[in-house]
Amino acid sequence: MPRQARLDAPDTLHHVMVRGLERRAIFRDDTDRADFVARLAQLAESGALTVYAWALLPNHAHLLIRTGTRPLPRSMRSLLTGYAGAFNRWHKRVGHLFQNRYKSIVVEEEPYLLELVRYLHLNPLRAKVVPDLRTLDRSPWTGHSALLGTVPRPWQATQPILAQFGPTQRRAIQAYRTFVHDGIPLGRRPELQGGGLIRSLGGWNAVQQLRRGREAYAGDARILGRAEFVETLQREAAAAPPSPRMALETLVARVCQHVGVAPGALAGGGRTPALTRARAGIAYGWVEVLGHPGRPLASTLGVHPSAIPKAVRRGVADAATWRALLEKC
Repeated sequence: MPRQARLDAPDTLHHVMVRGLERRAIFRDDTDRADFVARLAQLAESGALTVYAWALLPNHAHLLIRTGTRPLPRSMRSLLTGYAGAFNRWHKRVGHLFQNRYKSIVVEEEPYLLELVRYLHLNPLRAKVVPDLRTLDRSPWTGHSALLGTVPRPWQATQPILAQFGPTQRRAIQAYRTFVHDGIPLGRRPELQGGGLIRSLGGWNAVQQLRRGREAYAGDARILGRAEFVETLQREAAAAPPSPRMALETLVARVCQHVGVAPGALAGGGRTPALTRARAGIAYGWVEVLGHPGRPLASTLGVHPSAIPKAVRRGVADAATWRALLEKC
């Protein structure tokens, strides 16, 4: 069965899971973990996404994030491709690091946001990576310690979570910590990480009730939410206009015509203001709007691959122009 398209839009809440190929470790030491966290922090600081909760385990990781200025696939490709390349270089290995593509579930904020914050942050305790909650409180490899203030993470969105637990920082932290403690006996929770129907209906009890009656239901493996939320998302996804598609040659021709340079001049390595602007427009359109990886652009633009992210950032200044050119396709 072909896999379904991802659901995403600005301000969408996602539970994202990444796993190692054949359940192998994706974090071998603290250097690996620190690199992954630094890359996640860069995305959060740039506004590409908002991070509410996260946990790193030896062979997988969980993230609770909200889509920001970039589509989720673009942010995740930047995070995972960059990390996998660094991991392979440091550990002198080749080949894929992650199992298939990452898994993302759109989350209905109420009532699932706080439940998922707790569930994600208790993962290391359930997996016996840490022996007890006191150790988890100071672990640098989950967002739990940032919420408690024991490991500062300025890029993590702690205040939107703590604000739901109390009017002052101190009372909110105490209430949050009690909330997490009370979740320990709940163990693994299939209603938060099971099949699509189970997730979309609110757990096994809801499924059992439906089996006893004739009520209509909506289930979608890409969504954690009640039936009404699932149906609304499915309608919006069906009504959304298709993502723009354009061949690289067409994009290059349009941007170069707009700027007033010859496409062939790009590969020559010139550094005139017009060529720099053309490279910025092509890089921004190809990477940020069309969602392609940037590295293959290097030969077309006549630059080193490391220059592509800089070109994309320059293109942001004139984003409306480049998006208008793409809309003509």
